[in-house]
Amino acid sequence: MTPRRAAPFAFVEAPLDRAENLRDDSEALSRLWDQGRALVLDAEGRARAGADGGLLAPPASGLDGGRGSALFLGLRGDEGWFAVRAEDVEDSPAIAGSVPIDLRSAAAQWPDFEATAFAQARAVMHWRARHRFCASCGGGLAYRRAGWLGYCAPCGLEHYPRTDAAIIVAVSDGERLLLGRGPGWAPRRYSVLAGFVEPGESLEQTVAREVFEESAVRVRSCRYLASQPWPFPSSLMLGFEAVADPDEPRCLSDELEDARWFTRDEVGAALRGESGPDGLLLSPSISISRWLIERWHAGG
Repeated sequence: MTPRRAAPFAFVEAPLDRAENLRDDSEALSRLWDQGRALVLDAEGRARAGADGGLLAPPASGLDGGRGSALFLGLRGDEGWFAVRAEDVEDSPAIAGSVPIDLRSAAAQWPDFEATAFAQARAVMHWRARHRFCASCGGGLAYRRAGWLGYCAPCGLEHYPRTDAAIIVAVSDGERLLLGRGPGWAPRRYSVLAGFVEPGESLEQTVAREVFEESAVRVRSCRYLASQPWPFPSSLMLGFEAVADPDEPRCLSDELEDARWFTRDEVGAALRGESGPDGLLLSPSISISRWLIERWHAGG
């Protein structure tokens, strides 16, 4: 299969209508289930794919083992879409012969709608799997509102899915692009810098702090460009471009093992796949990081 992506990066095009107003309507949800479709996700966050490698989203009515704990994703036209746990439907003939596929692989192969729905399902199912008890009193959570709210009966506290805001930034000194590589990355792989927003901090402050903490490079100004949901497991990447002083990069923490400036020619060769066996490798096309690099190379 080849990707059919309209957007410059994954998980943003062709989203479901989340139909938030239906999450408390049990009758409507029941009707949608009977005529709807469901993604099946395992404990590792992988979806089921068919023999052709495409998304397997069987009729929800054939997966009644997962009905009680299903997550309502939303509507595609008038059709309801859900997500269920593989452990609840593992004996269903509807998924016989299917194979698991991880989100990164799927995003590189599937059309926009399928990859975006998978990303939404993975993010919320991951939150539910890791938030089974109340952080205040330790009571077990019961999921309401079609799977979007964890309710603690002992203390009455409500828990909602968490999204972690993170900046990701293409930093330039006017001539070169600042890239870094993390420990354990594939050899020669570099990307733009990124980091999480801290409490009480603006996005612009985060850009300046993270870039300096990771590279000792001082940002003079920055500008927001675009965002991408990044459910690995629960981030929202907020893309920026920034202008910085031509400081010599130095890794001030263990978050990066190297940071350096790259010329437009070096970046261009990597984008074209012409950097050679010892040259630069860049982020995959599904990510906003790749788009930021491409945008900088094209002149913004």
